[in-house]
Amino acid sequence: MKKIIFNLSVVLGMFITACSTPATASTEVPETIPTVIADDTIIAEGRVEPNHYADIAFNTSGMVSEIMVKVGDSVQAGQSLIRLGNESDTNYAAAQLELVSAQQDLNELVNTSGSDLAQIVIDLKDAKEDHKKAENYLQYLQTAERVPQTSTKAILIQTWKGYHYEYKIKNFKGPAPQDWIIEAENDLALKKAKMDELQHAYDRMQEGIDSDQLAVLEARLNAAKAKVAAFSVIAPFDGVVADLKAKAGGSMSAGEIAVTVADFSNWIVTTTDVTEIDVVKLKEGQPVTVTLDALPDLKLTGKILSIGQNYSENQGDVVYEVTVLLTETNPAMRWGMTAAVKFE
Repeated sequence: MKKIIFNLSVVLGMFITACSTPATASTEVPETIPTVIADDTIIAEGRVEPNHYADIAFNTSGMVSEIMVKVGDSVQAGQSLIRLGNESDTNYAAAQLELVSAQQDLNELVNTSGSDLAQIVIDLKDAKEDHKKAENYLQYLQTAERVPQTSTKAILIQTWKGYHYEYKIKNFKGPAPQDWIIEAENDLALKKAKMDELQHAYDRMQEGIDSDQLAVLEARLNAAKAKVAAFSVIAPFDGVVADLKAKAGGSMSAGEIAVTVADFSNWIVTTTDVTEIDVVKLKEGQPVTVTLDALPDLKLTGKILSIGQNYSENQGDVVYEVTVLLTETNPAMRWGMTAAVKFE
């Protein structure tokens, strides 16, 4: 009973104390919490590369006999860059001998039906090339929107010596005039008529030649030309010699890279560390900003050219390759420079 009375006394004391405590109004102003906007910018690391380049190898083995270019040289499509073999190289000599022999055998077959057929073969080949050029030119005039043109305007000028004309020439680009197209159509028709005439004459004279034997000898000649061509490296497109591994007097094996040709007029940046979380936010054509570690003050613009469909793994992350085409360049840029790509 004493214990119960004691507890009741404690409770009453706490109640009286609580009631006697004066209430005080808070005068503090609540602190404003700033709104935080999430930064959804994606930044990836990549490498600068030319948009178009080719590592060129020989199709045969041999000793390098001649190098016609050096690193940094500009080259044109079809230009010979490096040559293997010489007369002391048995493989090269055999290929040259086979080419001469195949050409002679074909000439002998053609000459059996007279020299006229040989000339028609040449003329027909030229006529076909002329017809193809005329056909391409007409298509160009019919479809191109920026055909280079020149207009001349005569202006009558009065001077102290009297009147005379001054001529002003204006260069511009636009759709081809109709009279140009008509002239090109007429030229194409003439070239086709000539080609058809020569084709008819060739077909008629073919009756005196064993067509099966002719096909065999022509195939042999083409194969011989290919064997000789295998001893040379040819530039596949206009560009610059970016790397040269062949050395005069050294040996090269079939399939070994001899030279690298690149077109430095357009650059790309390839990234391989865009994660699966970020790649879904990207799309082709999306604008980007690129900075280079070697040129930190330089900011280049570009756009997403392609997004890889397959993935790879990098330190446990699933990542995708994203290729960016730069829309502006700088002369100081070099192949392989490290770039930071900022996807907005």
